[in-house]
Amino acid sequence: MSPRHALLAPLLATLLVLAAPVALAQDAASTPDQRPIEQRMTPAEFAASGLEKLSPEELANLNAWLTGTLRAEGERAAAQAAEKVKDDNRGFFHFGENKAIKAHLQGHFAGFARNRQYTLDNGQVWKQIDTTRLDGVKLDNPEVTIKPGVFGNVWYMQVGRYNKAAKVERVK
Repeated sequence: MSPRHALLAPLLATLLVLAAPVALAQDAASTPDQRPIEQRMTPAEFAASGLEKLSPEELANLNAWLTGTLRAEGERAAAQAAEKVKDDNRGFFHFGENKAIKAHLQGHFAGFARNRQYTLDNGQVWKQIDTTRLDGVKLDNPEVTIKPGVFGNVWYMQVGRYNKAAKVERVK
């Protein structure tokens, strides 16, 4: 395997893992059970629910309503699954959004330093990858804002009201 392929293989595997829940949810949303309710239920369930009392027109209306409701719920679930994948993986991948991540650092912050790791209250862990310094700052559980850069998958972390931002990458 060439060095280029060795680098691409883990990326492709990660993308497949990330896309799988969205694809499954979208597939479920696009193909709701189209069978009428009398075919989805056993005859005993149908009778026990009292649905045999409905006229053919009432039963057709109920089936139309159920199909529409199932489709809408499936689409909503697919959208939520896609949003969850994006939220859970922000920082590992750039999804074309410029929305900042706002959280609090866990514990004490004593300034920026290269290779320092920062654990956020949302469970994310970020590592500083540049040499930006912010000396003399001592804060407990400060608010942080992590914004995507203009090009590529680059992220910058700003702490509190300080104007300095360090280049970071998400490690967890």
